[in-house]
Amino acid sequence: MRDLRRRRARGFVGIVHSMRIRSAIVLGLTAAFALTGCGSDTGSEEADGPRGPAPKVAALGPFVGECGHVTDDEVRDIGGLGQITQSYKNAVGCNWQSGGLSGASITFASYRGSPLEREKAWVTTHGRPPEPITVGGRPGFAALDPDSRICDLAVQLDDDFFEWSTALGSYSDIGGNPCDRSRALAELTIERLE
Repeated sequence: MRDLRRRRARGFVGIVHSMRIRSAIVLGLTAAFALTGCGSDTGSEEADGPRGPAPKVAALGPFVGECGHVTDDEVRDIGGLGQITQSYKNAVGCNWQSGGLSGASITFASYRGSPLEREKAWVTTHGRPPEPITVGGRPGFAALDPDSRICDLAVQLDDDFFEWSTALGSYSDIGGNPCDRSRALAELTIERLE
């Protein structure tokens, strides 16, 4: 019985020892990989200076105000929402819904120092090909889904942009092109820029 216990104890110690060695190897390799990424190329220091090129500082565009300077009543009327059943508002965006989660909704979002190209890529991956537009002399895009139920319309403001998104909802009887509604809201935002 003692021999069996000793063999088990030795086996357990061997397993623990083996695990420690493996852990040390993994830790050592991790540290080696991390340190390799921290090295510097002396050629780049000469070309760009000691720290490389200075990061671009985004110039703030005009202030779009809370919810794009558009009132709840204007969103309801232009968006054709009927009665607004829920609304959410924070420092960078607003959302209005009619008839619950499957009803129509309109969203406003403001993006400071964010590239419009990133948003174009996002709508493209969601099956809404962006078409170039101009609103109040400012470039942007409108992206309509193939079912003509959702439209994302974004307008560039210097290094910023804002976006109005209109979703007609699965069970709403709102007709027409949602991009027309988003564009009308975007025109109000442009008119009221500070």
